[in-house]
Amino acid sequence: MSTPRYLTKSRFKLAVECPTKLFYTGKIEEYRDTMVENDFLAMLAEGGYQVGTLAKLRYPGGIEIEGLNHAAAEAQTSEYLKRDNVVLFEPAIRVADFFIRIDVLIKTGNQFELIEVKAKSYNSIKPEIEGKRGGINSDMLPYIQDAAFQTWVLRQAFPGAQITTALMMPDKAQLAPVDGINQMFKTNGRSSVEVHIPQGIDMKALAETLLAKVCVDRYVEQVLNQSIDFPGGPATLDDAAAAWAEAYRNDQRIVPVIGAQCGGCEFKSAPGDALKSGFHECWEIANGWVAQDFDAGTVLDLWNFRGKQKLIDQSILKISQVTRDDIGEFDDEPNPDGLNRKQRQWLQVAGIPADYDGGGYYFDRALASVEMSRWRFPLHFIDFETSTAALPFYKGMHPYEPVAFQFSHHIMEADGSVRHDGQFLCVEPGEFPNYRFARALKDALEGDNGSVFMWSHHENTILSKIIEQLAKDPNRPVDADALTDFIKHLIKGGDRAMVDLCTMAEKSFFHPDTNGGNSIKAVLPAILKVSEVLREIYSRPIYGAPNGIVSLNFSSPNGIAWIDIEADGTASNPYAKLKQLAIGMIPDEAKDFEGNVSAIAEGGAAATAYARLQFEDMDKQTRERICAALLRYCELDTLAMVMVVQAWQVMKNEALA
Repeated sequence: MSTPRYLTKSRFKLAVECPTKLFYTGKIEEYRDTMVENDFLAMLAEGGYQVGTLAKLRYPGGIEIEGLNHAAAEAQTSEYLKRDNVVLFEPAIRVADFFIRIDVLIKTGNQFELIEVKAKSYNSIKPEIEGKRGGINSDMLPYIQDAAFQTWVLRQAFPGAQITTALMMPDKAQLAPVDGINQMFKTNGRSSVEVHIPQGIDMKALAETLLAKVCVDRYVEQVLNQSIDFPGGPATLDDAAAAWAEAYRNDQRIVPVIGAQCGGCEFKSAPGDALKSGFHECWEIANGWVAQDFDAGTVLDLWNFRGKQKLIDQSILKISQVTRDDIGEFDDEPNPDGLNRKQRQWLQVAGIPADYDGGGYYFDRALASVEMSRWRFPLHFIDFETSTAALPFYKGMHPYEPVAFQFSHHIMEADGSVRHDGQFLCVEPGEFPNYRFARALKDALEGDNGSVFMWSHHENTILSKIIEQLAKDPNRPVDADALTDFIKHLIKGGDRAMVDLCTMAEKSFFHPDTNGGNSIKAVLPAILKVSEVLREIYSRPIYGAPNGIVSLNFSSPNGIAWIDIEADGTASNPYAKLKQLAIGMIPDEAKDFEGNVSAIAEGGAAATAYARLQFEDMDKQTRERICAALLRYCELDTLAMVMVVQAWQVMKNEALA
């Protein structure tokens, strides 16, 4: 007997994004779905499972509906709802082709309170539901629409009942009243959570403190009484939901309406992928395209361009069709501060100017020379790994305060020699690592006044937050002032302010393969294509070898060659090896049926691994394996920064042909 195809709240959310996605979802052995594990990973990394469990503890005596299939859950729910007063967790409500599982449902006579629990952060002092110009804030709209859909189904199931709706979310305005809250909830499997309540802790009061319950009736009515905007819309919720439910029940593809939203499509396969690509099928259906039409890129690939929808509305779909007027007015000549946004976008469209013989890439040697002249040796390359869990670690912390649990540190001397000089990792369950992290970083960097490099402003943000934590901590460590002074030297405005290599890449380097992007994972493979020096150095097994480049995690008698040179002379991507490390840090249940993880999962691999080490019961061997993978993972990120700088050092001295 086939599983009923109901429009659930997750399917409704998907359809609001794009109704055609209903045809692709759930077919993981047929279509690539990069989000198939992402909800699970986000819930794990952010502590979403713990939030859901804490919300239930706010209602002692509540009853969990544990039916694993639709019919059993529906039958259990129906039986309990015969009572006049009851609190249910995950009750199943079905009306026609609609099926929902409500996080918390409170029945009091003929009154229902529907509560949707989200790991979304909320500030009760500065409510964030309404935008500055009125209406529902775009960041909150999906959550309100989710709650509105459930309210709409519940009203159909109980037409004579009085129904109110609330969202329950971690409240950033509140402080944890006790230590170790995150350790009270341990995951044991994909969605199971075991609760360990210390003696004397009132969990109901704790939940009421940390989780804000926000009545959203007014906003729900807005959604129910106004049209929903979606690709192919707008339409009322009634009409849209009915059409979507019918199409999903019959497994019919809703005619695709392409737009800027396609840029984030999770049903997009990569070259060489054995699975079908829903994204490509949609564009082929909507535009009459064939596979070759995608080769030169679409307007969706334009970096940091806000006018994509406008171009698509004008039937400008290929990047080659974009004109200078579409980009907007800009100067042809580079300015002293490097490439601006529009110049980078035009390089994507028009390619490298014919009068610039840079070997297929653009590099502002003058700007690079000026920037590098300010650098002081030895050069220090650092990369942080952090987490922002919903439930605080320590008394006095807010939900979603950042935790810095790891860094890697490479050094380059004036003679060009490189070594992996240091690292830090603190993953002991329940331990707040930020002050230890700052001390270790201080020990690593205070021996000289060499320039310190980061990739993007993330490191700046984290260090600034640690200063705040030190300042407000009623139990400040004895070295708080020394740590604060050290950090102030490193952050923006300090006399040793960290150099952002991402900004330098944005202003001075462009290669078509990056699609205008500037992440280290985009820049490094492009640099490898144009840098003979990097290919020569890292295609040899010198990393971690005796008398080679010192490594703290990859030491081997034979060394490691990070780059393989293919038959056509191209270099492999070192991040292909990083992907294997990411797989080792992701739980098996988050991998697809082939045992792979998506690019999204890889990007959050460290935070996910940290969450596992905090919240998951596991044996010593598994913990050690994950810790080893974390150390190697972070080391490669700082090595990648070293590689880019090594290439730039040579490129800035190369004369144009």
